[in-house]
Amino acid sequence: QVQLIESGGGLAQAGGSLRLSCAASGRTFSSYAMGWFRQAPGKEREFVASISWGGRTIYYADSVKGRFTISRDNAKDTVYLQMSSLKPEDTAVYYCAADKSTAATMSRGGGYGMDYWGKGTLVTVSS
Repeated sequence: QVQLIESGGGLAQAGGSLRLSCAASGRTFSSYAMGWFRQAPGKEREFVASISWGGRTIYYADSVKGRFTISRDNAKDTVYLQMSSLKPEDTAVYYCAADKSTAATMSRGGGYGMDYWGKGTLVTVSS
């Protein structure tokens, strides 16, 4: 009943920035924790960032801490991922997820068991 649609992916040079958006449609719930995951070619899906339903609790993977910022606008049913100081290692398909669990739970592992997933948006960072 909930659809998540990512946008904002594309090409960037190392050191550049991109902002990803994830818009929810259908019957949604403001109490959902939201998060971003990514999967590079030949690699397993990994956690990137998560945010609690109220936006007061945030988690980041060590690999993106200090470079990426997650935020949400519940009035717009949208979560964002601002990516700065991009590295070639950030190249991946980025997926938005929503779950009734906590942001802490979402931060553990590769996002298995999440209630809803977007189709993904490709981010490519050149050196």
